[in-house]
Order: sequence, then C-alpha cells, then structure tokens
Amino acid sequence: MPLCTVPALRYAPGIRLKSRFLLHSFSHCALETEESGEETSSNDCNYLELMRRMTRYASSGDFNKALHSLDSVKNVLPGKPTVMDYNNLIYSYIKSDCPSLPLLVEVYAKMMTLGPTPNVHTFNILLNGMLNLRAFREALSVAKDMCDSGFVPSFTFLSTMLRKSLGSSSLCDCLSVFELMMELDYVPTQPTLNLLNSSLCKAGMIQEACLMVSFLLDKNRLRGGYSYNPIIWALCKSGQSYTALRLFYLMKMKGITHNISAYTALIYGFGQEGLETDIFHCLKVMELDGCKPNVITYTVTIKFFCNYGWIDKALSTLLAMEKEGCDPDLLTYNIILRELCHRDRVDDAVKLLHEMGLKGLSPDPFSFASLGGGLLKVGKVNSASILLGEVISKGCKDVAVCNLYFHCLCLQHRSRVALVELENMRKNGILPTNVSYNTVLQGFCTEGHTDEALELLKGFDWEVTGPDVCSFNIILNAACKQQDTSMIRRILDLMECKGIKLDVVGLTCFIQYFCTVGKFSEFELLEILNQFGAIPNTVTLNVLLQKLCESNLLQRARTLLFAFRDSGISPDLISYNILIHGCIKEKNQLLLGEVIRNMNSLRLNPDAYTMASLILGLCNEGKISIAMRLRSHMLEEYGLKPTTVIYNIILEALFRRGKFWDIISLRKFMIMDECEPDEITKEIYDRAVSKCWLKKMPKVAKLLESVVGR
Repeated sequence: MPLCTVPALRYAPGIRLKSRFLLHSFSHCALETEESGEETSSNDCNYLELMRRMTRYASSGDFNKALHSLDSVKNVLPGKPTVMDYNNLIYSYIKSDCPSLPLLVEVYAKMMTLGPTPNVHTFNILLNGMLNLRAFREALSVAKDMCDSGFVPSFTFLSTMLRKSLGSSSLCDCLSVFELMMELDYVPTQPTLNLLNSSLCKAGMIQEACLMVSFLLDKNRLRGGYSYNPIIWALCKSGQSYTALRLFYLMKMKGITHNISAYTALIYGFGQEGLETDIFHCLKVMELDGCKPNVITYTVTIKFFCNYGWIDKALSTLLAMEKEGCDPDLLTYNIILRELCHRDRVDDAVKLLHEMGLKGLSPDPFSFASLGGGLLKVGKVNSASILLGEVISKGCKDVAVCNLYFHCLCLQHRSRVALVELENMRKNGILPTNVSYNTVLQGFCTEGHTDEALELLKGFDWEVTGPDVCSFNIILNAACKQQDTSMIRRILDLMECKGIKLDVVGLTCFIQYFCTVGKFSEFELLEILNQFGAIPNTVTLNVLLQKLCESNLLQRARTLLFAFRDSGISPDLISYNILIHGCIKEKNQLLLGEVIRNMNSLRLNPDAYTMASLILGLCNEGKISIAMRLRSHMLEEYGLKPTTVIYNIILEALFRRGKFWDIISLRKFMIMDECEPDEITKEIYDRAVSKCWLKKMPKVAKLLESVVGR
C-alpha cells in the first residue's frame, strides 16, 4: 500500500448531524455538483493506480518508468506529486535489488531545486539507503543538507556511518563525519574512537589525530587515555617524542591516567632520538606514578643501549630487570646476544646462552642468526661458519640462517660447497629464496667463475618469481670488472629475453665499464641503454661525465655531452660544472672556454661550485689577484656570496707563495662576507703561523695568531 492515499469521506459510528438545515444544504450542493464529483472520483482512482504502478516499477529497479509514473500524477490531480509520493518512490527504489546511486542523487537534487522540498523522512530514507550502498561521501553531504534544513541526523546513524566508513572510505571523510558529530554534541563510542585513532596513526595522519584528541580534551569528552596510546606511539616513532610528551602531560592535567604502554612509547621515542637522560627521568616518573615497567619497557631500554653500543649498560639493565622480578623474554636476550657478538665478546654471548638455557629459554633461529651475523661483523668467518653449520645439521630449517651459512661459505671461497648445501636445503623441505640463489651466484663470481654463475642462473629452479634484477647485477658487475665484453652482451641479451630492465646498480656497473675501456662510441652507448630499458636522462649523463673526467677522458666527456644534447637530453648546471672542473684539472684552457660559452648559450648561470672551480684554476696558475676580482664579481654580478671553500682555495694559494700579509688581509673580507672559517681554514692559518716563526717573522706570526683569535 502506498505511503500516502486519499481515504473516502465517512462518518464515524455514533456521530449524527444535529441540524436538518445543514443536511439540506449538503444535499442541494450535491445535486448541483453531481457530475463534478464523478470526475473527482475518477481522478482519485487514476492517482491510486499511478501510485501503485510507480511503486511496482521502483521495487523492480526500473527507476525511469517509476519516475515517469510519478510525473504523470501532476496531470491527474493538482498539487501532486507530494513529498510523501517522492519518499515512496525513493524508499521503494532503495529496496530494489540493484539501486543506482547516481539516480538517487539526481532525484534528490531535483527535489532540492524544483521541489517538493524534502522533509525529515526524505533525509532519513536517503541516508539509510546511501549507508547501505556504502556511499559515505554522498551520505555526509545529505546529512549536512539535513542540518541546514532544520533537521538533525540521529546519533545512531552518524555513529554507524563513522564506524563503517573507517573500513573503506577516505580518512578525511571520516574526520568530516567526526566534526559533524561534534557540532551536534554527539560523542562517538569508545571502540569507534579507538579505531579512528589507530587508522589515522597507521596512515601517518598524526597531526589530525592530535587535533582530534585536543578537541575532545577541550570539550572534556576524553574518557580514557589508554585508547589514545596509538597517537603517542606514532609521534614517538616519527621522531616527535617531545610533542608526544606535551600531549602526555596535557592529558594528565585533564585527569587522564596513563598506563604502561604510554610510558613505554615515550621511552622508545627518547631512545630513537638518543635522549638518554630523558629515558631515566621517564623511568623515575613511572615509579612515582606507581606504574611498574614490564618486559616490553625494559626490552625497549636495552635495545636503545645496544643501538648506541653501550652493552654494559644493557647488561646492567638486564640485571635490574631480573631483580625487579620481571623475567626477560627471548627477544630481550636476542638483542643483547647480537650486540655482544658485534662487540667481539663471544665468551659473554656463550655465557648468556647458558643463562637462557637455565631459565628454560631455547635459542630460536633469530638467536643463531644474531650470533652468526655478529661473528661475521667482527671478521670471524670460520667461527660463524662452524656455528651455523652445526645449527643446520641439528635440524634448523630457518631460511635466514641457511642464507647466512651460504654467505659464510662463499666468503671462505667454498661456493661449490654452498651450492651442494643449497641442494640439500631443497631436499630437506626448505624452500630457497632469491637471496639464497643470489648469495651462491655472488660466491661463484667472487671466485672468478662468471661463466658458471651465468649457467647456474639459467639452471636454478627459481620457483614462480624467477631471477630478479639483483641476480643479473651480480654477474654483470663481475663481467664489467673483468672487462669481458662478450659476457656483458650475453647478460644483457638474457635480461632482454627475461624482460628485466637495467636498474641504477646495473647501469652504474655498465657505465664504469664503458668509462674504463671505452669500447663503444657515445651513440652506440645511447642505443644500448635504450635497448635494454635504461632510459638515459640528465642524471645518467652526469654519472657518465663524472666517471670519464675521473679517468682523464676529458675529450670523450665533451663528445658525450654533445651526443646526449643532440639526442634531446638537456645537460644541466651540474653537467657543465663537472666538465669545468675536469678542464681545470687537466689545464685545458681551450676546452674550458668552449664549455663556458656553451653553458652561457643555454643561459645557465654559474653557482658557487662553478666559481670555486674557476677560482681554483686561476690560483693554480698563480693569478691570485684575478681570482680575488672574480670573488668580488660573483657577488656583484650573480648575487652569490663567496663560500668558505672559495676562501680556503685562495688562502692555500697565498700560503704556497708565502704571501702572509695577504693572508692577514683576507680575514677582513671573510668577516665582511659573513663567511665562518672551518677546520681547513684554521689549519691553513696554523701552518702560516708556524712558517712565520720558522722564518723568524715574529711580528707577522703574532698578527696571524691575533687574526685567528689565539
């Protein structure tokens, strides 16, 4: 039955007309309008039929026909369709099998602009429908319109929308729902607030989470500090421990009681930032507040000490922990074990293992990996290899421990043994990872067996993933170092066949090879890089230029720069700085002039590095006065302040030529340019003072000492 119908006019039982005059009057009117009444009754019937038809279409999901039926009502009865008729349409359509959100939004927009004006039922029907469709952003917009129209969404609806939107919607939309709830003086339930806090922190929206907590604190709506621990943890993990501390005390001033997790978070944050004093202060405050540290708190503190190499403090904390009746867990011991091995205190590590056994704690794979890794770090490869071999022989099936063992064998030049152990690993049901295979490949390449490594790469059972770019880089690096052009081409061809592109590591290996042997022309190099997926850019050009200049291949660097430029890759200021420095190093004045002219044609203004290179060249030629004029010119022409590096270059040149009075005078220019001396500056002045005393020039020596403040 439709939500709105026109009932027949009937008198209720027991009601009688007391005036015959009235009865006569109604009868007379009825006679005059008999024909008209018949027409109205017919229209009512048509209206009811259209409403039934509209409901049927809407319920079946045919929105267009339903809307057409509703629009037809205006031709049957004046004042129709009403807002209740529209509500009936929307309600029936939402209940259909597959309602369309755009169609609902369209009919809602029509009501808002052309009428009939939505009422409270319209808004509630739409909100619940959009919530079921998980159209949270559209529902929020309708909820705001509802408030603007003088109605109020229910707490239940907004709370449900906030909770559901946290799982799938934008967190910004969730915050908008939260703000609307606050405007209506609704406070979300504690589980919902906890989830919102956690979601914001995981997404890195720490500032928004802090603002939300501050807002709740201002309104005295914060119910429990423990639920906001994720914010304190997030701040501490992101290096904002003092911000976390301010929030901590703000909540404490509001009467919020913190639990052990909040204190542990602060200790973690202080440890991350190296704030040892704050850690001990926090531990004291915990004690005063009656909050006893637990195993996590102590472990976080111990890890901090180990990270900074304070192993004795870590061991003292371990003893204090046991005295307080807090038993260390396996993680606590593993952290200390690793650091003991890193400090080459193997005997202490063995004692700690014995202590673990007395407490019923068996070392896990991480324990053995920590021991093996620590031994490797201090260069005790044989000890690490024996330890890990015994662990694996006793049934350890951890792939990380196996990979570490392979690494030990390869460092001992026993890559063939590592290959046998790799096969045994598969037979024992341990699935190797790419790290396993790549470790063995690295071993073969280190021993000079590059051909065998390539065959192994082809023959390994790589499971689903296949060899990765790291696998190819290992062999490519070895081939480049051996300058084996044939092997390099085979590797590149295989990479192309496997669809693997050169990454920055492989590209660097290839560039180093090219710069060393120069067997390819510049254009061939560009073609090869493009062919194997390493799209060259300005960074590629600069790496190549740097390598060529370091190898004293200045002309090749110049040719390469123009080859890249002609291929559409524009050099930048760094490119020209590299070439300028190379020209000055090789004292190639002719090429230097060409490079500077080319740089000016591209309207690239020099920077401080450019000027430092040019001043270095002038000083090397003994043209110190010209270098000083260039120093003044860089400030006047380009607005560049001379750097300490530039002054050090000039000072060194003056010292080599024994111009001690000029060294004294140059200090005035440094002060004028607000250029602070560094260690190199001080060292030059110290040498100048010593030289003056040696040459028996006490007056100059004393003046130099006064200049440097001694």
